[in-house]
Amino acid sequence: MSKSNKKLVAKNKNEWESKDERVPKIIGMALLLIAAYLFVAFVSYFFTWKEDQDKVLRFSWSLLLESDLSVENWLGRLGAIVSNMFFYWGFGLPSFIIIYLCYIYGIALLKQQPVDHFRIILRKSLITMLVLSIFFAFIFKSFDFPWGGTFGNSINFWMTNFIGNIGMILLFVFGGIGFITWVFNPNYQDVTVSGAKNNTLNYVKNIFQNQTQTNSSNENITQKDNLEIVSNDVSTNQLENVEPTQKNTSLAMDLISNSDFDLNTSVPKTTNSVSDDLEIIQTTYEPVLIDEITDEEPLPPTDHNYKPIESAVIDEGEEEINAHLINAQGLYDPTLELSSYELPNLSLLNDYSDQKIEIDRTELENNKDQIINTLRDYKIEITKIRATVGPTVTLYEIIPAPGVRIAKIKNLEDDIALNLAALGIRIIAPIPGRGTIGIEVPNKNKQMVSLKEVFLSEKFKKSTMDLPIALGKTISNEVFVADLTKMPHLLIAGATGQGKSVGINTILMSLLFKQHPAHVKLILIDPKKVELFPYSAIENHFLGFLPDQMEPIVTDTTKVIHTLSSLCVEMDNRYSLLQKASVRTIKEYNEKFTMRQLNPKKGHQFLPFIVLIIDEFADLIMTAGKEIELPIGRLAQLSRAVGIHLIIATQRPSVNIITGVIKANFPARLAFKVSSKVDSRTILDGGGADQLIGRGDMLLSLGGDMVRLQCAFVDTPEVEKVINFIAKQKGYSTPFFLPEYSGNDDTSAAKAGFSISDIDEFFEDAARLVVQNQTGSTSMIQRRLKLGYNRAGRIMDQLEAVGIVGPSEGSKPRDVLVMDEYQLEKYLEDLKSKS
Repeated sequence: MSKSNKKLVAKNKNEWESKDERVPKIIGMALLLIAAYLFVAFVSYFFTWKEDQDKVLRFSWSLLLESDLSVENWLGRLGAIVSNMFFYWGFGLPSFIIIYLCYIYGIALLKQQPVDHFRIILRKSLITMLVLSIFFAFIFKSFDFPWGGTFGNSINFWMTNFIGNIGMILLFVFGGIGFITWVFNPNYQDVTVSGAKNNTLNYVKNIFQNQTQTNSSNENITQKDNLEIVSNDVSTNQLENVEPTQKNTSLAMDLISNSDFDLNTSVPKTTNSVSDDLEIIQTTYEPVLIDEITDEEPLPPTDHNYKPIESAVIDEGEEEINAHLINAQGLYDPTLELSSYELPNLSLLNDYSDQKIEIDRTELENNKDQIINTLRDYKIEITKIRATVGPTVTLYEIIPAPGVRIAKIKNLEDDIALNLAALGIRIIAPIPGRGTIGIEVPNKNKQMVSLKEVFLSEKFKKSTMDLPIALGKTISNEVFVADLTKMPHLLIAGATGQGKSVGINTILMSLLFKQHPAHVKLILIDPKKVELFPYSAIENHFLGFLPDQMEPIVTDTTKVIHTLSSLCVEMDNRYSLLQKASVRTIKEYNEKFTMRQLNPKKGHQFLPFIVLIIDEFADLIMTAGKEIELPIGRLAQLSRAVGIHLIIATQRPSVNIITGVIKANFPARLAFKVSSKVDSRTILDGGGADQLIGRGDMLLSLGGDMVRLQCAFVDTPEVEKVINFIAKQKGYSTPFFLPEYSGNDDTSAAKAGFSISDIDEFFEDAARLVVQNQTGSTSMIQRRLKLGYNRAGRIMDQLEAVGIVGPSEGSKPRDVLVMDEYQLEKYLEDLKSKS
């Protein structure tokens, strides 16, 4: 090419590139307007084509100017003319593809995307429109509506005369098979229809998987790419020294030695590229095949592993009875009453495996460069840096050069956050037990941690914990499972909308997926009345509440006080049973009971774990104060040994809500994002919770150790499906009732000073009811006489005062001292005479 021609081409190119960028935007908006106009006109054509067809069938330009021409199309004469042109004279129903093309080209021009990328879509769309036009004309040729338009009708008429109707059917059938063969290249070795179908589906799946891998950009790193880079950039000796974070495959790229930086200056040596100095570690797991068989099989239940206690103290004369019972009936099985109960299966949970996000190498390198440059601006050198990639946060570990003060790096938290333009930068200086300084940076593309994925992990499936709860994943992609009995209580805090309710559902789902109703009972307190109400459907399986309570979920503040006080009574009763059995913990007690070393006739019974969950603790403290705090403090101090565990959640972790008494007895704290450093120090005794990024990002403090986790996500429909699965199964005949409680109210006053003149008008009815049933129960009086709990309690105290029933014995019904109604009538006559 001559110099003049080159100059001309360059000039034309420059002129084209210098065109006003507003022009393609205007064209794009025009195309979108055309698409919208055609869509309305086409839709209207379905309803108005009969009325308008004879008016616009013979097109002439004068039709546009005739003011007397009246049409029914929603867009007037032009709409009727255009829609008739495309449907009748054009391609029929497939004309909608024209709207699709106008839309995608209009969007591309508005976003200033190159339209050449849509050439394949344009070609395929036009071919599809032509083929469908012929197909619709053949299928609907007896219809009046122009399904295939003039184009389809003409081609169909010629081809039908040429090869006949049967020939057309065979042409379409084999044309479809040929299309599938060309696009998906299936293997038709299996001659059966089902075999061909399965092969085709498998190839479709493989095609989509291969397409996803092909379309991933060079920025996204796969495991194979990492290993190739290691082999190119890292020597064999260096690679052997890489320590994997897990037993599974680790991705390690490029190690930094002390020679990578000239420590005398702030400029790196020119012989080494900074971009090659990042070691990337990502814990990978073998893929879990989530198929129909896996989904239908429930997780293995928790094995509580009750073993005989050889040094057990057995009453004299009962050893032979114990051995006889074991030989005749075997060990006691608490699940026998609901032996047909099935644990929920994983098919009830959603699978989000298609939302996996690959590592962005470019993002990691940019963050690393920004961290290094920021430190160098303050004359801080480092000898090594590596990145551990988690689902939502990447941990950059740095080893500073000798002589660098840790506090100096810690004070640069805001500067690093500014340079990275990221929210939620957190510096851990130093990382305990690692000898490094950690900088946690949120990922731009965050990965969802699904509850199904967490439950499928071997760590949760094979857990031997008494009360395992799967909270989510750590920063190194490792599933985190904790034992609630070891915590033993959990305090949860976080601002509104940061994942607190999802965290509570995750804990509850963990218990429901691993526990039989005989082993655990849930006491749910929900002052907001909306978060935990779905669980009321499983009241006869897992829930526990007061006998007089109409709803299984506690919402009223007064009922909350009674529930907590009743739990204290239950705790005292359990300690009495442990004392009689000469054991120290609930596990030892249940082991003796399972081995039939305890006599049920002496009041012994199998004790399930009790988990108390309070969703909004701040509201209760504001309304009841000390009446709530005192029983909570007592339970937190004493209830661990008898299997009662507390989970308290609040959105306002202030010092007047989370008092010193509560904090002292809740060593396990779970903090979602909070609004201030003060709140973070209140819940965690340190900062960090205010720097989280929300949406399930949380910090767990266990005995001083801090772990950053991404909470497993479970949606409300998933929770409801699990609850419905349990509710449809057979439950216990009655829920788990807590002991009846009479507080320091009018009932105690009635006991202290009873007067005949104060006898309730329902006293006689209650007395007859108790004597007839020979059961002294406040809840029975309340239900049968339709009275409030306090009034029924006062009547019961009056019955005790006159000698009709005996004193309260905790959760047991009172003894009825009057044997028949004849004796009762004498009692009542004597009372009337005294009055």
